[in-house]
Amino acid sequence: MAITLAVDCMGGDHGPLVTLPATFEFLRKDPDCNAILVGREDVLRPLAAAGLSEFGSRIRIQHASEVVLMDDPINIALRNKKDSSMRVMANLVKDGAANAGVSAGNTGALMAVSRFV
Repeated sequence: MAITLAVDCMGGDHGPLVTLPATFEFLRKDPDCNAILVGREDVLRPLAAAGLSEFGSRIRIQHASEVVLMDDPINIALRNKKDSSMRVMANLVKDGAANAGVSAGNTGALMAVSRFV
């Protein structure tokens, strides 16, 4: 059974510069897994071009127009950023499109968004 991981690529101090290479390494190590890269498509597509080519149908981008910043208050993440990469990632898991989700972003916001979704 293939496992699909939704990755909040915009989260963390360094965003896609760290999350994309980590996701690609994960996919190389486990050929039975798939990934959904969640974030601003205009940012992710050029940075992920090699990975999209390498992994083909095992990887795709899911656009999210907003980003929860590391210093955003939890209420901002919940109320004002409904299309954040973090929230879209959580919804992918909720809806069954992904088996699990991961984020290196704002931990408090992640806990609140995950619990809310």
